[in-house]
Amino acid sequence: MTPETARPRPTSLLDLFISFTVLALQGFGGVLAVVQREMVERKKWLTPEEFIEDWAVAQIMPGPNVVNLSLMIGDRYFGLRGALVALAGMLCVPLLVVLVLALLYAQYGSHPGVTGALRGMAAVTAGMIAATGLKLASALRRHPLPRWQNAAIALLCVGFVLVLRLPLAYTLLVLGGLGYALTYRKLKGGAA
Repeated sequence: MTPETARPRPTSLLDLFISFTVLALQGFGGVLAVVQREMVERKKWLTPEEFIEDWAVAQIMPGPNVVNLSLMIGDRYFGLRGALVALAGMLCVPLLVVLVLALLYAQYGSHPGVTGALRGMAAVTAGMIAATGLKLASALRRHPLPRWQNAAIALLCVGFVLVLRLPLAYTLLVLGGLGYALTYRKLKGGAA
């Protein structure tokens, strides 16, 4: 394992701002796949395990997940200034793009071509999220719980959300608590 100082990292606050601006401009309807590819595979600012841990924390914090993640990554490398610069990168230019798109949508939103394009983008986004989930599943190989327990929790999550239509907060509370308890029990038993 390389020392923390030898790992790739943003070279400056400007690099951090530009990286998060580019990242935000790539996402449409969900940026999980884009964030994972950029931060873990391309820039290597996070390991797969760090990404999963940070993403889990970002999901339970109030606010948009990717904004929370940008704050955590910016803080990791440059403290409070980095968190604010990463946040600005995530929001400034995309805000301008959204305002322009809102004006265009107000003018042309009822056109059948626009409606069809938006439906197609929703399908692509769902596929990207599923593909990223499968890609991140490889990090579970090093998880202390057996694979069958991880798979059971994942299937229960799908069942809770898609079949039972439970709110995500309840699903997270129940299954996150179950995963935490099982992992804690396994680690505590393994340490004894």
